Amino acid sequence: MPIALYALAIGGFGIGLTEFVIAGLLPEVAADFRVTESVAGYLISGYALSVAVGAIALTAALGRVDRKKALLGLMILFIAGNLLSAVAANYELMLLGRILAALCHGAFFGIGSVVAADLVPAHRKAAAISIMFAGLTVANVLGVPLGTFLGQAAGWRATFWAIAAVGVIAFAGIALLTPPTPAAERSADSEWRIFANRQVWLSMIVTVLGYGGMFGAFSYIAYTLTGVSGFAASTVPWLLVLFGVGLFAGNIAGGKAADKNLGGTLVALLTGLAVVLAVFAATAGSQIATVAGLILMGGFGFATVPGLQMRILGHAQGAPTLASGANIAAFNVGNAFGAWIGGLTLAAGLGYTAPLWAAAAVTLAGLLVFVIAARLPGGEFHRPTGVANSTIAA
Repeated sequence: MPIALYALAIGGFGIGLTEFVIAGLLPEVAADFRVTESVAGYLISGYALSVAVGAIALTAALGRVDRKKALLGLMILFIAGNLLSAVAANYELMLLGRILAALCHGAFFGIGSVVAADLVPAHRKAAAISIMFAGLTVANVLGVPLGTFLGQAAGWRATFWAIAAVGVIAFAGIALLTPPTPAAERSADSEWRIFANRQVWLSMIVTVLGYGGMFGAFSYIAYTLTGVSGFAASTVPWLLVLFGVGLFAGNIAGGKAADKNLGGTLVALLTGLAVVLAVFAATAGSQIATVAGLILMGGFGFATVPGLQMRILGHAQGAPTLASGANIAAFNVGNAFGAWIGGLTLAAGLGYTAPLWAAAAVTLAGLLVFVIAARLPGGEFHRPTGVANSTIAA
């Protein structure tokens, strides 16, 4: 595989760190800025909403720019945002730094996927894209726990300095190793036509609810682990390793399963995730059950990602870049929605297991929307009149 792919993977690694590491550092950040848990949670939801904006707006705006130059510009924005977070003197500047870093997230993965595919022959395009996204997975398996550990040992600001350094390395790698890749010529409004498809919108709603459920639980997991399960704060980074292992395994297994049966896989995974979240909430007082819950929550939660991405691409042929960006936006709207719902339960005084119960309900809503969408024309379970046992793939 071309070495340029690994430069893209480093960028994905840094972005993954920025998005997820804050969950492990939230108690320290909240204490430093003297804000409540729910207000500190806006550092997660604000980031997620900004990703949603950047995923569509920046991907569309950079559609006619040389893709290498676009990626370099996005990495500069990413570095600047993390530097601002590292030196922020107050909560408002910290939130601004998170927003700046987030704006590059969706566009980087949307444009980077096209660049990765262009670097290899047709029969290796999927493998090339997977290498770029491997950076995001590795960030969850190793980077987030280590980043949380660094933040607890040397102060949370040290983590953001380290993430900015990762951004500098990614920038240098892309500048040196990635060839110029001019964007394809197209009419100004051609890609936007995908939003006339009802199934595209339904796919994004399922993504918002299905992924939002898992992330809503994850956003406040440090409080659950220490306040309910009885783990010491120093063990949180290592517990997050288990969550990351679940993400990694779920991503691989979910992708393989979705290739074989997209509709059935999403029904099984969304159902399984809702059950896992509810059981986790009910058994969080047990440390053994909590360890199992962490792994399964990560596994079922991220196993949905390949299928959700595959579904929207299947309904948005001819506009892959914008469709990819739109679904990344939906993932992050889900992040913000889940974190917001979880924050409401904490603000209401319902306890540190309440975000898990709320997450289970949100996931069930996503399952319901998917089943409805799958039975509509063009859906996985739709059977045209007069055609027995027929299934139309997304």
